[in-house]
Amino acid sequence: MKFYKYHGTGNDFILLDQRFRQELQDTDHQRIAALCQRRFGIGADGLILLRQSDEADFHMAYFNADGYPSSMCGNGGRCVVAFAKRLNVFTGSQCRFSASDGLHSAELLPDGRVALEMSAVPEIRRAGDAFFLDTGSPHHVCFVPEPDAVDVQAAGARIRYSDAYRSEGVNVNFVAEQGGGLRVRTYERGVEAETWSCGTGVTAAALAYWYKNSGRSGAHSLPISTPGGELEVRFTYEPSLGFRQIFLVGPAVAVFEGEV
Repeated sequence: MKFYKYHGTGNDFILLDQRFRQELQDTDHQRIAALCQRRFGIGADGLILLRQSDEADFHMAYFNADGYPSSMCGNGGRCVVAFAKRLNVFTGSQCRFSASDGLHSAELLPDGRVALEMSAVPEIRRAGDAFFLDTGSPHHVCFVPEPDAVDVQAAGARIRYSDAYRSEGVNVNFVAEQGGGLRVRTYERGVEAETWSCGTGVTAAALAYWYKNSGRSGAHSLPISTPGGELEVRFTYEPSLGFRQIFLVGPAVAVFEGEV
């Protein structure tokens, strides 16, 4: 089975072209988990199947490292766009694809980054001192003095398996202001550990930060630092409509390819 390995700011994925051959099924949980296992498999935070789509250029099916289908993955979305371009699935610099949360548009920028349009976020809910919002995946956002001082594994698991989130799971983000932008570390459900970056997580962090600290209408942009690298979140905010025209901008890097 031919595979490709990509990463988006250290969040790494196995990608398979399944337009013409169905080598993996959605129910192959153990096999997908084995491929993602870092010591005995290829190793990845998740696996992405590129499939045919009747409504867009292609369809993205995403699986967490535990082998089960999951919700939208922002870094994975950028990687599958770069992968689709490599396979000549679309021409030019722009494309549309379908995912678990609906249709997305994306653009390959001249500097090599990918700008991925995320789902609109009409509302943000307070969760005690933190915030809850869905950016294609559910996120709990905590603002802390210094994310790098947090035991993300322990603190993230404690919130993820709390009574409020145990049944469905949640991704947990620890966020602070840094250098005119934000520093974000994320514990991801399905991986059940910290990942070097989470695209829907940094998007959630940027929107929650704006909602909490500014609330100014109009188009805005925030730079985001993660353990795996730098990202940018662009968005338009109107108090009566929420957050729209949300774009996650960052790298999508081909690492290697092979057969397994």
